[in-house]
Amino acid sequence: MAYKSMNDCVLDLEKHGHLKRIPFEVDPNLEMAEIHRRVYDAQGPALLFEKVKGSPFRAVSNIYGTTERTAFIFRNTLKKVQKVIELKADPMSFLKNPLKYAGAPFTAITALPMKTWSAPVLYGKTTIDQLPQIKSWKDDGGAFITLPQVMTLPPNDTNIMHSNLGMYRIQLSGNDYVTNKEIGLHYQLHRGIGVHHTEYNQSEEPFRCAIFVGGPPSHAFAAIMPMPEGLSELTFAGMLGGRRFRYVRKDGHVISADADFVITGIIRKGEKKPEGPFGDHLGYYSLTHDFPVMEVENVYHRKDAIWQFTVVGRPPQEDSSFGWLIHQLVEPLTSQEFPGIRDIHAVDASGVHPLLLAIGSERYMPFRERKPEEILTQANHLLGKGQTTLAKFVIIAADGDDPKLDTHEMPHYFNHVLERIDLTRDLHFQTRTTIDTLDYSGSGWNEGSKVVIACCGEKRRELKQELPAGFTLPGGFTNPVFIMPGVLAVQSPRFESDASYAEAARFTQEMEKYTDYFEKHIPLILLVDDSAFTAATLNNFLWVTFTRTNPSHDIHGIQAFIENKHWGCRGGLVFDARIKPHHAPELIRDEAVNERVDRIMEKLKL
Repeated sequence: MAYKSMNDCVLDLEKHGHLKRIPFEVDPNLEMAEIHRRVYDAQGPALLFEKVKGSPFRAVSNIYGTTERTAFIFRNTLKKVQKVIELKADPMSFLKNPLKYAGAPFTAITALPMKTWSAPVLYGKTTIDQLPQIKSWKDDGGAFITLPQVMTLPPNDTNIMHSNLGMYRIQLSGNDYVTNKEIGLHYQLHRGIGVHHTEYNQSEEPFRCAIFVGGPPSHAFAAIMPMPEGLSELTFAGMLGGRRFRYVRKDGHVISADADFVITGIIRKGEKKPEGPFGDHLGYYSLTHDFPVMEVENVYHRKDAIWQFTVVGRPPQEDSSFGWLIHQLVEPLTSQEFPGIRDIHAVDASGVHPLLLAIGSERYMPFRERKPEEILTQANHLLGKGQTTLAKFVIIAADGDDPKLDTHEMPHYFNHVLERIDLTRDLHFQTRTTIDTLDYSGSGWNEGSKVVIACCGEKRRELKQELPAGFTLPGGFTNPVFIMPGVLAVQSPRFESDASYAEAARFTQEMEKYTDYFEKHIPLILLVDDSAFTAATLNNFLWVTFTRTNPSHDIHGIQAFIENKHWGCRGGLVFDARIKPHHAPELIRDEAVNERVDRIMEKLKL
């Protein structure tokens, strides 16, 4: 069905057994987030908080909490949107199969945004402090909007098709913000709104901004969707929602008519204020940094307004369903956007951006060794375009060695790569470059390194889950545990200071007596704070390894060498995946809140 509002979606979910009402008062300060996390972990229903302490408004979360529920919400439109995107990837598909794609152009044309004179969101006005002040983690700097839709237009431009609708973190309270008059926006200058910010800095026009919360569920997803070239977020929202994006103009702002809440204001061009900390999707806090501040003009709401929120933290979380839905929609575009790439997977369990798995293509070259060549070019393309530029580790395999290879079947994928990688040849580093702003494993804020790990060719080794005869660890290193064949975690001394880098070097040097065995059977060794925890689940391995490792500083090799500026090793790789002093703090649940929520969960009987 086409939802006209978030309330329509809530009632539909409830009707079909996908939603639970919470009729008693709950505190938005940590309690609502903890309830959400527990229900999400149990793959439970969407949650409607009917009484939010300190606010007259209801709140809803976890509507995208399972891929099944996400597919249910968009059950009438998903296949239609897939056809539009398929056609955009290959326009000749229409000629090849006109019956299949007959309705696709109509889907796009009838989803164009529509100006209207009726706007339910203008029913009433409120203030920032009356909105649900949801704080998710103990050390968050204040309350945040976690599913905002932020709209801006370029200077002196009123064309709605030139707008940018993005999802950028919004801080409502705390720090130095003047209550009800100022809020913080977290974005980088290379993002859509950042481009507009740069243009406004060169203009005399005030930088108007409108922030939407709620509305039809397709609107929030449109704000996060990486759009195919030439497709606006508003048109996409209309296609996925089965209802055109309706808007009105008021006081120089474009306002989503169907939103539940709209905050309008002016972003101050030359002013920044501290924003954060915030418990983020890598599983750590993003720390306090200076970001733009918006001067609040008005806060509008509809009559039946519902505040939509989510809780982010160590993945998987509710926003993981966004990744799933994006994959469903953009998979046909992969080969068009990245020629030669057959499959790509930004790994959610590693925080999405730190680890990118890919399968590329190598043409058959007779009379010479089959080795990574074209896939290196393809990997560099991944690191040079769009969201994939944020990847820190790009692992790419050639498709000709195993036709069944799938980046989403990760144990098999890692096994395939580790069996074939040539450690003397197949690691390619980029140093002193940019990494994701939220990744604190690097040498500075937004600074770090990247590595491409490529494999192509015949199987080189037999992976094992047993140590060599007479194996001993250096002093201070204990509890070796295998994570999977060929991957060993070793509990290591705590990383105290830069001097601790020498411990990884000492370990690597002492392992040289096992060079041949590691090369043949255990190509990857991890130095970690807790080897049992790291090895307990695949997700633990992915999270610890790829969020705590800076390739240039933390990858070592047994019998390492540099030849004509190329780094390699003749034994196993050693990743120093310990927590470092400069890393952001890990997200930890509050015990006092846990005890209160224990009692709440008993009342909910979920």
